[in-house]
Amino acid sequence: MPVKPDILKVTATAKSRLFQVEEIELRFSNGVERTYERLATRGRGAVMIAAIDEQENVLLIKEYAVGLEDYLLTLPKGLIDPGEDAIEAANRELKEEAGFGAERLEVIKQMTSAPNYMGHKITSVLARGLYPCRLEGDEPEEMEVMRWPLSQLDKLFQREDFSEARAIAALYMIRDKLKQE
Repeated sequence: MPVKPDILKVTATAKSRLFQVEEIELRFSNGVERTYERLATRGRGAVMIAAIDEQENVLLIKEYAVGLEDYLLTLPKGLIDPGEDAIEAANRELKEEAGFGAERLEVIKQMTSAPNYMGHKITSVLARGLYPCRLEGDEPEEMEVMRWPLSQLDKLFQREDFSEARAIAALYMIRDKLKQE
């Protein structure tokens, strides 16, 4: 098993309202020293919700993705607020973004994106027993909600407006889990 490198120094090099870039000076067990950059981990992480209705449809939202400058279909998601766990955050975000609450929520997997450059984690949650319930959120506009049959996920994955890797991974895991039940 490799020995983790020693962290010699951490320096904040840039900061915005959402992100902080850090420079990390490391010494590896063989004596080699390197400097890396990363987006600093802040907060308690985030949740992504695969909400399944009684007809075995998954609820999707259409959300503006500023990084791509376009609207995309994705799963409801958001940050875990102080005092919340992943399940509480998932139910709140589902109510804010899709207008539904869930009677049963289950953590599926905590996932990372680009862990060599950032420590952000998102927890995928399966939500069932849906009921209408809307909470006001921080979104600048109401999101369009679309129901997509689980039996047709392969067609969803082929759409150009459904491209978020975390959502695709979560839906593969959910589909496999539901097949085993």
